[in-house]
Amino acid sequence: MIDSTAMIHPTALIGDNVTVKAGVQIGAYSVLEGDVTIGENSWIGSHVVIKGRTSIGQNNRIFQFASIGENCQDLKYLGEDTALVIGDNNTIRESVTMHRGTIQDRGITQVGHNNLFMVNAHVAHDCIIGDHCIFANNATLAGHVSIGDYVIFGGLAAIHQFGKVGAHAFIGGCAALNKDVPPYVMAVGNYARPVTINSEGLLRRGFSKDAIKALRRAYKILYREGNTIEQAIELMSELSKQFVEVKAFVDFLSDHGRGIIR
Repeated sequence: MIDSTAMIHPTALIGDNVTVKAGVQIGAYSVLEGDVTIGENSWIGSHVVIKGRTSIGQNNRIFQFASIGENCQDLKYLGEDTALVIGDNNTIRESVTMHRGTIQDRGITQVGHNNLFMVNAHVAHDCIIGDHCIFANNATLAGHVSIGDYVIFGGLAAIHQFGKVGAHAFIGGCAALNKDVPPYVMAVGNYARPVTINSEGLLRRGFSKDAIKALRRAYKILYREGNTIEQAIELMSELSKQFVEVKAFVDFLSDHGRGIIR
């Protein structure tokens, strides 16, 4: 179904099962096929390929040569019905790739709202990405990765499959993540190591100076005082009674998967 207000270039190829909602623009030579839905007022440039089952929300901008909703690269994938779900207000720049999920996980790759994916970023199968994230050029997410809100990935940074990055973390350019990165932490290097709290980013997002000071204290408990993770959780839990921002740190450490960067 194509809404009458949509503007579609005559060279674009739109499959019979594609739904294009009001105000959508689709550029020259783009191909949309399968069970694809494009939300209101989204803009799709030229030479974009979108395959289903893929749902794209409102007000997204997808630039040329992006490949969205393709079969994943996992060799266990045998054509099962899986999905890619993208929220609202995302910018997806040139040559970005996003793959559908696998039945070995939830069957869905999920992208939140208000994210920026710069040139050639890759989102593999079964990833879960929050809101307000930035992935610079060539940032690479392996399969089953979980990314919290307001995370920034520098150019050429990469994360191992099943890895996790907590909210408000900052990943430096060319960093290689083979372990989880707790919330608020800045990580750099190959393999990545923690260096400090993302204080500047927190200030920009309205965190109080007292809250940032408490998060610095939490960082020192974890990384500077020789505590085990269990000891750090206990000490941070006391701190979180005064500063709710610290609770995200505690929750992440209580549920980390691959171990955290050190």
